[in-house]
Amino acid sequence: MQLSNYLFFTTTCDQALSFYAQCGLGRVVEVLRYGVDGMPVKNEAMRGKVMHAKFEGPGLLFYASDNEDAEPMRGSAHLLAMDDRDSTNKLFLALGAGGTITTPLGIQPWGDYYGKLTDRFGVQWMLNCAE
Repeated sequence: MQLSNYLFFTTTCDQALSFYAQCGLGRVVEVLRYGVDGMPVKNEAMRGKVMHAKFEGPGLLFYASDNEDAEPMRGSAHLLAMDDRDSTNKLFLALGAGGTITTPLGIQPWGDYYGKLTDRFGVQWMLNCAE
């Protein structure tokens, strides 16, 4: 058994996945599109949008798609266990560009270097670097 997150966007999945690749998280390794290569399309506005995508990087795997009935993302976050402060700072700044920092990076009561943010696509990220 393996748990993987599945992110639902309304129409910005391509942009979000490109952003995550630019941040250095990994890359899209599989993508299916509505109305392409025999994939169904129930609404013409969704033609060419992401029906299913797989995103992989070092120690990271999640899936994503566009869904016209997607609900706003809440109640869940990606927790990234980081190896060092420099990479934590760099990734936190990259993911936070255009988003909202909810907990600035800093030493927390449990002793780790930690921060939390919501990126420009509404996805919450927590970065934790054990000190």
